[in-house]
Amino acid sequence: MSPVILFAVFAIVLIATAVFYLFFYRAWRRELELKQPFPKAWRKHLQSTVPLYRQLPTHLQKALRDQIQLFIAEKHFYGCAGFEVDDRVRVAIAGHACLLTVMRSYADYNEVRSILVYPDVYRVQAQERDGMVVGVSDQVRAGEASSLGQVVLAWSECESGAINKNGPHNVILHEFAHQLDYLDGTADGAPPLSGEQAKEWQQTMTIAYDNLRHSLRHHRTSWLDPYGATKPAEFFAVLTETFYQQPQHLKEQQPAVYDLLRDFYRIDPGELAPS
Repeated sequence: MSPVILFAVFAIVLIATAVFYLFFYRAWRRELELKQPFPKAWRKHLQSTVPLYRQLPTHLQKALRDQIQLFIAEKHFYGCAGFEVDDRVRVAIAGHACLLTVMRSYADYNEVRSILVYPDVYRVQAQERDGMVVGVSDQVRAGEASSLGQVVLAWSECESGAINKNGPHNVILHEFAHQLDYLDGTADGAPPLSGEQAKEWQQTMTIAYDNLRHSLRHHRTSWLDPYGATKPAEFFAVLTETFYQQPQHLKEQQPAVYDLLRDFYRIDPGELAPS
């Protein structure tokens, strides 16, 4: 065989391999993963740490298990400050994260690569700007999300939110809402939307955000966790917590906002049968 033919064959094989890896490898790997049964022990963890799972119809329970299986297979979990990440922790985090995508697309988490888990709230040194002056402050955090595909969580806060399914806080839902917000490149409180939906989101969310800030300035009872008033990105993340944890409250207080979130997440927690 001549060198020219050998080179042509090599080039074709190389191109075919590159095309397969770029466009088909991920789907192939996921198909292989989902041929494995969902572990029985994971199902028990799912039922105990993701209470909303029991309220889902059968087909959505299956869809959630599939996404959890992929999430745990693909994402890297790291324990910090001596914390040991076991299957219960993985299932709880993956389960709540995938509640946000169970009716959307698991591909929304393609860029999420690692989850760092601390045993409790942790301290970070954060930059703060006041005009031209930049300072550093010591902050205590329960979680944070990064556009670089990293999520940091405090397990004590995760566990508290998971067990108290009707409580106002769920740090896992909060931080993974930020990850969805990052899908268009920046966390600005408006995840990727198009056309009329984007216009309606902008109008409705701006009014609701201003309403919350106005209520807090006048010392009135807030219809949402005041942390949601710090900036639009936090408003969206806190709304997501409330949408899944306290759907009836949000529906009564802000029906237009509830409708937007229902359309975005393509699920209606307020209509799910109680477990």
